[in-house]
Amino acid sequence: MFIEQVYKNRANLVSYLPFPLGLFGLMSLNYFVSANADMDVAQLIKEEILKKGKSAFFIENLIPFAILLALLFMWVKFIHRQSIRSLTTARKEIDWHRVFFSFCVWGGISALLVLFSYLSSPENFIFNFRLIPFLELSLICLILVPLQTSFEEYFFRGYLMQGIGVATKRKWVALLCTSVVFGMMHLANPEVEKMGLFLMVYYIGTGALLGIMTLMDDGLELSIGFHAANNIVGALLVTSDWTVFQTDSVLIDISKPSVSFDVILPVVIIFPILLFIFSKKYHWSGWKEKLTGKVAIPSPDPNQISSK
Repeated sequence: MFIEQVYKNRANLVSYLPFPLGLFGLMSLNYFVSANADMDVAQLIKEEILKKGKSAFFIENLIPFAILLALLFMWVKFIHRQSIRSLTTARKEIDWHRVFFSFCVWGGISALLVLFSYLSSPENFIFNFRLIPFLELSLICLILVPLQTSFEEYFFRGYLMQGIGVATKRKWVALLCTSVVFGMMHLANPEVEKMGLFLMVYYIGTGALLGIMTLMDDGLELSIGFHAANNIVGALLVTSDWTVFQTDSVLIDISKPSVSFDVILPVVIIFPILLFIFSKKYHWSGWKEKLTGKVAIPSPDPNQISSK
């Protein structure tokens, strides 16, 4: 199973601490600075965009995630002596078909939701399509956004899920902790400042969805595809001046930010439907054991015992 991959590498749990502690320290510092700034986060972002342009500012925000992904891979490979494959999946090789299937399913659903919002309330949007800026944005999205989303998946659903699972021997603890921490990571986002902490329901709910997908499917492939589709479609199709992603998207949402049923809808209706689709396609079973069972400690290899 996915979490038990760690045992194959004789992981030292103490060596799991430096990378998360360093990252959480940076996140806390970012939140503290944002909370104590003279102007709100949305205004700070607006001023930076005026200085640098949307594309340059977007790139600046994505590059650190690419660097973090490279550092995480090096930490796993050289400190834990664990393969990237075993951090990704319990299968013998990474299943790219799963990545692309998840990307297409959630990308299609996301695009339809944007279209529905536009058709039902066109007064809330400005049509912003310009060919050259959109092509530039598309290139940025295809190259850098998957690195950003992959880092978050490898760190939360991979590194932390495996580390917490082995430390506590309880899968539900790993699922709960990674979901909550993933949600808390978004606290400094301007949309949280505008809409309030209730938005954490969506972020934590999304973290739970991705964690369930990882545990049920014994790998990150589906969550990697979902997360990439979510951010790419969002960046390309619709943004606003009060969200963390502000791009040359097709539509600009000019509605007043407010908490509505849209926050709950994905978590209570759309996400369960998505899990149903994946469960049928990949024949998931044993939900209780995979989500709440104990992390099994593999029996020692009798050949190794006899050689000693």
